[in-house]
Amino acid sequence: MPLPKRAICVVAGTGLLAGVAASDPLPPDATYRALPTQPFSDVKAADEAQKDGVMKRQKDVLSARYDLSSHPIPGAFMSGGRKPVQGGVRVKLPAGVSWDELGAMSPAEIRSKDLLPLGFRPLPHVKQATGGQVFPSEEIKEILKREGRDLTRFDVDFDIPSQFTPEFPPPIFLTTHPELGDISRGRLLSIRNYYDLTNGILTPVQLEGLRLLLTPFPQEEFNQTEDRKSAEPSLGVACLDCHSNFHTNAAFHLTPDVRPQSERFRLDTTSLRGVFNQQIHGSKRSLRSIEDFTQFEQRTAYFNGDHISATRKGANLPDRTNQVALMAQMQNIVDFPPAPKLDPFGRLDPTKATAAELKGEAVFMGKGKCSGCHNPQTEFLDNNMHDLKLERFYSPGREENGLIALPDGPIKTFTLRGIKDSPPYLHDGRLLTLDDTVEYFNLVLGLKLDQSDKQALVAYLLTL
Repeated sequence: MPLPKRAICVVAGTGLLAGVAASDPLPPDATYRALPTQPFSDVKAADEAQKDGVMKRQKDVLSARYDLSSHPIPGAFMSGGRKPVQGGVRVKLPAGVSWDELGAMSPAEIRSKDLLPLGFRPLPHVKQATGGQVFPSEEIKEILKREGRDLTRFDVDFDIPSQFTPEFPPPIFLTTHPELGDISRGRLLSIRNYYDLTNGILTPVQLEGLRLLLTPFPQEEFNQTEDRKSAEPSLGVACLDCHSNFHTNAAFHLTPDVRPQSERFRLDTTSLRGVFNQQIHGSKRSLRSIEDFTQFEQRTAYFNGDHISATRKGANLPDRTNQVALMAQMQNIVDFPPAPKLDPFGRLDPTKATAAELKGEAVFMGKGKCSGCHNPQTEFLDNNMHDLKLERFYSPGREENGLIALPDGPIKTFTLRGIKDSPPYLHDGRLLTLDDTVEYFNLVLGLKLDQSDKQALVAYLLTL
């Protein structure tokens, strides 16, 4: 008798899914993460043999969507002063249409003619069927050097070129010590150096919270079991492996909140700067405190939202009072980078700003409609979730690199403070530059901005 469509059964003594051959892919409509169907050595060998093809496929996806060359904005650097900010619209247009022509069309017309640029559509994980956390090479090399812990996956590598990722390591600014500026001294915080870097700056509570945030715990792809994606059994990952120096390094994974696997969307790591003023955590989950977020991440997000899988790998269950609260206190003192051109109300000081920046602020507050969600007086966010209804412009369900795209649905408003430090943009990192982001919202919101408006808006965003 055939199995029900969504049933998963383990054949006793074999480790195989009933009705699934060892060489078959995992069921695409499963709720729970399935156990391995082959020995680890076979899985590793197959993944390694396929890796070049997997990476070429993703490179082709990115090349079809974007101009990936390096064109930094003259004089524009991220807050640490070392990495230039990339400029220009990198999303490629469909043949035979300009941005102005596209902006003049209705959503229905764009949809019927299939003219929505590929770069505006959901960005697939490099290996959608497997998913999991993927770290950029800079983070992998530094953690291996500092701790001897290897975050390399044998099945995939990071895909976005490094010019479109945040400065590494990023600076750290604290609300409790604004006079110190960047306390990182240009170094990446790790379990090996955090005490020397922060002793005398942090309180005992904050210092213990920081230790916990830097302690690796088992994670879906990095653990001691046979379904890991690291060559050797792994201690796991730490919170700050993704949120480097409390910011982001553009590491990505799949959202733990959606099933089946093929419909889970890519999720870019967000910055932890300024979480003290944020009331929504997680792009889709709408968790209402940093304590909830911290506990949720440890219990389920580390394991793709599957608490059953977490149990067998060694889930970390931090105590709400004695550990989670301390981790939250540490996170809640991480500040945004300085924005010397802004006054205490989040507005540009006209004695410091250029004409282009002031024009950009006017567009932001006026016909750009940006301030409706990104309120300058509340750290450029509104603590709400909004649905842009991108599906007006294309037909969701289009399959690319194993991803079956669904409507994005409601996504939280992300803060724009320090936004130049946080490429790529949108919840899945589908927009590589601020210019791409302005062009995206101009189209999706029907703003009809002209070229000078767009350029001024980018100039303004760089001041935040």
